[in-house]
Amino acid sequence: MKKNIPFIIVGLLALLPLVGLSSYIMHLLILVIMWSVIGMAWNLLSGYTGQVSFGHAAFFGTGAYTAGMLYSKFGISAWWGLPASVIVVSCFALVIGYICLRLRGPFFALATLAIGVILRIVAENLTDVTGGDLGIMIRERTWVEKIWYYYIILAIACLTFIVVRKVIASKLGYYFVAIREDQDAAESLGIDTTLYKTVSLVLSAVLTGFAGAFYMNYMGYIDPKVVFALHDISIVTIMVVMVGGVATFWGPVVGAIIMVLLAEIIRSIPVLGTAHLTFFGILLIVIIIFLPNGIVGDFEKLRITFGLARRKS
Repeated sequence: MKKNIPFIIVGLLALLPLVGLSSYIMHLLILVIMWSVIGMAWNLLSGYTGQVSFGHAAFFGTGAYTAGMLYSKFGISAWWGLPASVIVVSCFALVIGYICLRLRGPFFALATLAIGVILRIVAENLTDVTGGDLGIMIRERTWVEKIWYYYIILAIACLTFIVVRKVIASKLGYYFVAIREDQDAAESLGIDTTLYKTVSLVLSAVLTGFAGAFYMNYMGYIDPKVVFALHDISIVTIMVVMVGGVATFWGPVVGAIIMVLLAEIIRSIPVLGTAHLTFFGILLIVIIIFLPNGIVGDFEKLRITFGLARRKS
């Protein structure tokens, strides 16, 4: 029965647009699924391989600008940015890996954070290439209705889920977890830790770049402060996984649902305005104290707390 759960969920999600949901609800669903993709990608590198990244906005933004610049510079449909981002983001991730994967722990995290900031500054100043602060706008939208965007991001999410699950279930996944648990011990067993950390980084970056390329097509506009944002992309990505559950398959999905809905609820209250990041911080503190493994990771603890299950003796 458990093996059929993903198929049941995907089937229900595929049927959702057919019930006549409003444009606003469709928009929220698209955001939830997109953040699920970004969360699953980050989880592969940071949750399973143990290389905590604070710079996934760099890969998101690179994917978005790959799609945007194909349109603005070459007159090619921005949808070609999806396959093109695989090549561009892979090459970029290899360069980043060569520089940053020599570092460990907080030093790697700070290096990735710096990369994201550097890319934002570069994109702001290369006005002839990226458009600078004016950004890139797609004037001819492919579809007005959101239903096709929904199905495209749902397909990307399914692909991401399958890739992550297959990778973690393979020998590659065992190497990733071994590196996370003890890199020195993994090296003593003959595992080329630099190689496998690079593989994990490239996979995570490509999946994140896919989400960025989709974002360019869906929103129709990007600028450096949006797609390379530390707080709105990199930090929120971490929070999505932390809230949902690190190193779990469904954690990023649960975290994306909570974070997107919470942000919308807070923004809808005029008094609070843009204070959603403050509430995100409070939520993260509560999760770390009471549910250190996230909602999915500590789901059994939640069931016992609410009297839905008995404590094992």
